[in-house]
Amino acid sequence: MRPKPASINTSDGPPEPLPRTFSIGGHVLSAPKPAPGLYLVATPIGNLGDITLRALETLAGVDIIACEDTRMTRRLTERYGITALLKPYHEHNAALARPKILQKLAQGTSIALVSDAGTPLISDPGFKLVREVCAAGHKVTALPGPSSVLAALCVSALPTDRFFFEGFLPSKQNARRTRLSELSRIDATLVMFESGNRVQDTLADLADIMAGRDAAICREMTKLHEDIRRAPIAELARDADTLETRGEFVLVIGPPQANALVMTEDRLDDLLRSSLATGSVKDAVAHAVELSGRPRREIYARALELAKLGGGGADGET
Repeated sequence: MRPKPASINTSDGPPEPLPRTFSIGGHVLSAPKPAPGLYLVATPIGNLGDITLRALETLAGVDIIACEDTRMTRRLTERYGITALLKPYHEHNAALARPKILQKLAQGTSIALVSDAGTPLISDPGFKLVREVCAAGHKVTALPGPSSVLAALCVSALPTDRFFFEGFLPSKQNARRTRLSELSRIDATLVMFESGNRVQDTLADLADIMAGRDAAICREMTKLHEDIRRAPIAELARDADTLETRGEFVLVIGPPQANALVMTEDRLDDLLRSSLATGSVKDAVAHAVELSGRPRREIYARALELAKLGGGGADGET
């Protein structure tokens, strides 16, 4: 075996600190070390050119960058010549990593938290860390920037004055349909994430539960193969088999029409049957009253009929 060459650094002292610089277009810029604290840095959702100057300066200046996947973050840091130390922080190691981060902060360290793409904490780990950092009295600073939620909302051509972000829907169809029925009662534009292998099924459920609404399918936003489709949800569901399912999807659903806030009889029956299959008449009625916009007396009478037909919901309501 060939012997390893001796290190040219013979000093017994601490290693030389990494340079706090970043590079743009071949120009190397220095980055001052930020004050001790946690910095929530938004990173590009696709196009690496979407990073802000403040984000680059902060990422280059901090002592540590805590990231979901060091391989993903390294693509960004290498693009801009940033040599800060990368440490993993994700849902699987968070319980062990949080105390170490808190200890570092107590020692005067500056740490940036990034997700693989977009704004940290939005459908990504980090809430518990921020809560504990605040509780310990350390400074938390947000550096705004790219967000697939806001980007999709802006290009959807749907109302933006009020919106509700759902994140990912349940993967099981029954649970997904139940959740969509609940969401259908929200008088606002809806924004949700979906994976490529489930997007066609979700569109079918959306067309069934939120028929008549306009919607937008936003795939691979800011990336080379970005694709935005805008149409009534029924039309998008009908053409779902033509979708390229590779990539990341954001679905934007327009708000309901005023007369659509009252649930149809067929949808009410579906909701009651689903609730009666796992619970009592009383619970089914309470759930339907909240979601349907129909009178309680009407719902109770229909729930009793369905319970007798299906043999479910054994205990009644007094």
